[in-house]
Amino acid sequence: MRSHDFVVIGGGIVGLTVARELSRRKAGSICLLEKEPEFGLHASGRNSGVLHAGIYYSPDSLKARFCSRGAKAMMDYAEEQGIPMQRVGKVIVASTAEDVPTVKKLYERARANGIRADLVDERRLKEIEPEAKTCEIALYSPDTAIIDSKAVLKALEKEILSSRITMVKNTRALRIRGRSIHVKDGPIAFGHLINAAGLHADRVAHAMGTGERYSILPFKGIYRKLRPEIASRFRGLIYPAPDLSVPFLGVHTLKTTAGEVMAGPTAIPAFGRENYGILSGIDGNSPRIALDLAALFLKNTGGFRKMMWQEVARYDARNFLKAVQALVPFLRQEDLLGVGKIGLRAQLFDRKEKKLVMDFVIEDGPHSTHVLNAISPAFTSSTVFAEMVVDRALARC
Repeated sequence: MRSHDFVVIGGGIVGLTVARELSRRKAGSICLLEKEPEFGLHASGRNSGVLHAGIYYSPDSLKARFCSRGAKAMMDYAEEQGIPMQRVGKVIVASTAEDVPTVKKLYERARANGIRADLVDERRLKEIEPEAKTCEIALYSPDTAIIDSKAVLKALEKEILSSRITMVKNTRALRIRGRSIHVKDGPIAFGHLINAAGLHADRVAHAMGTGERYSILPFKGIYRKLRPEIASRFRGLIYPAPDLSVPFLGVHTLKTTAGEVMAGPTAIPAFGRENYGILSGIDGNSPRIALDLAALFLKNTGGFRKMMWQEVARYDARNFLKAVQALVPFLRQEDLLGVGKIGLRAQLFDRKEKKLVMDFVIEDGPHSTHVLNAISPAFTSSTVFAEMVVDRALARC
């Protein structure tokens, strides 16, 4: 039987940074297990590429604790590795007068979190982002950056490859018994398991008797690409004032390091953990997803019903356009070139409280540590977040 001191399940950004952190601390023999033929084929390789400054998060949250430090660490890593990265800045606008208090609240959160941000009026907004529209005020975050996410994953893989970590791709964990994982080639024994399986993290945790009050509820994020001749009119990123009662930031515009401009994402319920198409990826988990959605819909915490009707309506290109025009009025239907990117968000659902979980969640299990809610800004935060995950794992060994 193959044996390792640590097995990390999941080759996304969290799994890669955790494996690297274990190696840096000389924690013992490490195996990184990934079910796909390449690392980062799901959330980590499909994310927006935005390095968030840390404005959105309640000061007492793990997200606030790690985001700004993580962003700096990721920018430093990009510079060290020659990874494309640009500090383009972001504006958060008030689409209506009702959004003005939210913009002000975000400013207060930025101050509480030690984040550089400015409240600006409509005149100053036009100087920063000429095409953006706001009601009365907007929030400007000059330190928000964009990065080539796939290049980050490749650099981390190369770094890990030069260490003594055993990387096993294209291998799914079939079952977990005691201190062994059974895969197609036989069992792998471990001293401690770290679960960074993203969309499948709850399944791994449940197999070890942990986190049973939680389940992953996938949401589909669809982006549409803007015509290249339109892209030059955007300087940075334009976001709406979000609904702070739900863990989604709303349809926004963003730039990529390749110079493209995207609009999105939606937050549409998906009926499979890999349901990237309309029907493709729908799996046997769909009845459970439907029940969880029904529970949210009935309880209606944070106005969930209204949000879901709005998001589902954005499958229609006309409604999607209306959401973007609330930020950038000049855009027309012909400016949107169809679907440019699709991702799935591994959103954690608390079955006991019947609500979506807003913050990062880590749970301990028998000889295991489980990262159950590594949603945005997990990519931004990953390098420092990995330090906490490893601290927690080592404390239990």
